[in-house]
Amino acid sequence: MGLGIKERELIARRAACEITSGMTVNLGIGIPSLVPNFLPSETKVMLQAENGVLGIGGSPEKGQEDKNLCNAAGYPVSAVKGASYFDTCLSFAMIRKGAIDITILGSLQVSRHGDLANWLVPGKKVPGMGGAMELAQKAKKVVVVMSHTDHQGKPKLVEKCTLPLTAAGCVDLIITDKAVIAVEQRQFVLKELMNGATEEEVIELTAAELKIDVPFS
Repeated sequence: MGLGIKERELIARRAACEITSGMTVNLGIGIPSLVPNFLPSETKVMLQAENGVLGIGGSPEKGQEDKNLCNAAGYPVSAVKGASYFDTCLSFAMIRKGAIDITILGSLQVSRHGDLANWLVPGKKVPGMGGAMELAQKAKKVVVVMSHTDHQGKPKLVEKCTLPLTAAGCVDLIITDKAVIAVEQRQFVLKELMNGATEEEVIELTAAELKIDVPFS
């Protein structure tokens, strides 16, 4: 089963805590797109989209959409004061130069080495991996937000990814509906429990060794 609205918002709220004022931020589609809803008003950031916008604002009210202003997924957005527009070449130059402080992405699998697989399920048609390959390698911090298990209940945090990789050794932090897990020295480290989960439950649903570093556990 997929995540409900409550779990998706819980994950997005926790991911928002990784963002601080002054950052340039790139958000993937799905749960990452919910993150701006949970940023405090005093947190001033610039949201970047690969299609050529720096300074994305919230979703416009129905009927107020600008057909020429959308995010990388094609959804209508607004622009904040000071926003700028540029072509895709410049957008990816920003990413490749390392100008993105943090990217928050969804994923299908993450290995304990920090490998990311988030673009292809074999046998399914997709247009391509998009900008995730560039972001995963060049953003200063890579945060993954996802369900802890897939639709069949199988762990998505694994010893070795079985799905095609987007990038190797790139993930810094994983936030799921069960836990917050860091990748440190090629190992999963449990930092926080989420949504009433227990350490035993998280260990059982993680298909790789998991070091425990939860305060007061």
